[in-house]
Amino acid sequence: MQEALLSVKDLKVSFRTGSQWSPVVHGISFDIKAGETVAIVGESGSGKSVTALSLMRLLPPLNSKIEGNAVFNGASLTQINDGAMRQIRGNEIAMIFQEPMTSLNPSLTIGFQLAEVLMTHRSMSREKAEAEAVHLMERVRIPSAATRVKDYPHRLSGGMRQRVMIAMALACKPKLLIADEPTTALDVTIQAQILDLIKELQKEEGMAVLFITHDMGVVAEIADRTIVMLHGNIVETGDTADIFAAPEHPYTRALLSAVPKLGSMKGESAPLKFPEIDRSTGLPVEPAEEDHSSAKQETSTAEPRTVLEVRNLRKYFDLPKSLFRQPAGRVHAVENVSFAIKAGETLSLVGESGCGKSTTGRSIIRLNEPTSGEILLNGENILGISQSQFRDKRRQMQLIFQDPFASLNPRMKIGEAVAEPMIVHGLASASQARERAKELLNQVGLNPAMYDRYPHEFSGGQRQRICIARTLALDPQIIIADEAVSALDVSIKAQVVNLMLELQDKLDLAFLFISHDMAVVERISHRVAVMYLGEIVEIGARESIFSNPQHPYTKRLLSAVPVPDPATRGSKPKLKVNELKSPVRAMDYQPPVRQMLEAGPDHYVQQWGDEWH
Repeated sequence: MQEALLSVKDLKVSFRTGSQWSPVVHGISFDIKAGETVAIVGESGSGKSVTALSLMRLLPPLNSKIEGNAVFNGASLTQINDGAMRQIRGNEIAMIFQEPMTSLNPSLTIGFQLAEVLMTHRSMSREKAEAEAVHLMERVRIPSAATRVKDYPHRLSGGMRQRVMIAMALACKPKLLIADEPTTALDVTIQAQILDLIKELQKEEGMAVLFITHDMGVVAEIADRTIVMLHGNIVETGDTADIFAAPEHPYTRALLSAVPKLGSMKGESAPLKFPEIDRSTGLPVEPAEEDHSSAKQETSTAEPRTVLEVRNLRKYFDLPKSLFRQPAGRVHAVENVSFAIKAGETLSLVGESGCGKSTTGRSIIRLNEPTSGEILLNGENILGISQSQFRDKRRQMQLIFQDPFASLNPRMKIGEAVAEPMIVHGLASASQARERAKELLNQVGLNPAMYDRYPHEFSGGQRQRICIARTLALDPQIIIADEAVSALDVSIKAQVVNLMLELQDKLDLAFLFISHDMAVVERISHRVAVMYLGEIVEIGARESIFSNPQHPYTKRLLSAVPVPDPATRGSKPKLKVNELKSPVRAMDYQPPVRQMLEAGPDHYVQQWGDEWH
């Protein structure tokens, strides 16, 4: 029997809070063999990332306490001195973190940072290290590596920055790679490429991988064995195929049932709620009975009114001026985009990072002033009015951002944050706004008694509920949700999406749902628009787009979604490694005239050229 490369026995981790020690990992044990991939799954607060950081000895020594033992390749990671640990860290165990932009130095080139690792750990000369840096970038499939080494991190896409982090982690040919949520914030196509890359490099090097995630689709795609964590304990462990086929613990069953699966909406005409998990117990939540009371707005058989219509919207950004004071070029972020959304309807805007979907949302609400086009709110073109006139119209259109913590003032109580828009717009006195804010907190499932708490006292899902309550304060007719659930855990994502569906049903809200999560989009949408390079390449009813995609790009997006079933592993064709093409154009560039062809009832696709063949 093969000996374990890493053997963890009764690992306990505690953090100091005042004079007390609070345990967060409660005596867990597991092994990893050479060449094996083990996934640790669980939601935020389950202890999975703390486990990884404790193995790397990256927790603050004054405020943390690690007990138990972890033996790696014959050395005890919990008992060796700091000097010996530094030799293992980087050389024999490497780690990839979730957010590459915070892991890279923004003031140094990619090549310099890679070379620095090689010079420090492998004692290479500067010249050799720079040559090896190019080779490493080629290994992680970064196009034009010889020129990209001179780029700064902000010049690379999220997927390419994550590739650089993988190159850095592999620079010293480690025996164990710890990957902590390395694909959580990435587009499905980039995620698929990163997973393929890790598997290929693992095969070439015989490297073991400890993969930390809350995405069960990713687990099915990559893991040989799976460890399920809840509240700092291992509740289930075994072969990945066995756990997916016959999960034994209720929490594992709840996790798997809450994973959205592509194709699960076939035959459904309206969006469906997600199964929910109780985070305190890990057990499934019984769905509440639908509200058919008189408090619910009466439904009408009349044709729903069109709340928002976008016609030929364009948004260009001029690049910094050249030596001769002329712009060096222009970014065509949004190019001739048109669509309409009716009351009570959700239109999802999907595509990879950089395709222009967020810019479209921000342009509609005039946070980015559009270059040209028309935006009709209840039939009135709001681009033809001044900013002061638009201030009143903006009440009817609200925006939910991806990061709720960045959207809330950390010094303002959450109740005041919800009440403030009503006071600013003169809709209520301070006392009236306070009472209404409490009603809104209750409406989004929060206790009104939480009014005087601050944002840091809430979980990510609760903060997103606070942001939703704030958007409802002005009685909007349309809400633009920009990646509002993409970074949330499975259970929180289910709660927030279900809340949005409930509010839509009760208040007849229209949603523009901007996302790259195709499985969530299928669940929540009435209609879907697919964006590529600033243009809508396919638009139609949700069922048409998912069951009968026509454009090659739509097919590419759908094929990249990880399937939460280990039995399908290896059956999907590998995606080509290519970045989204640049939207930068010359100042005199004239966009080609595009033709939209009818592919079926309420289903249109852009005619495509040879570049997709």
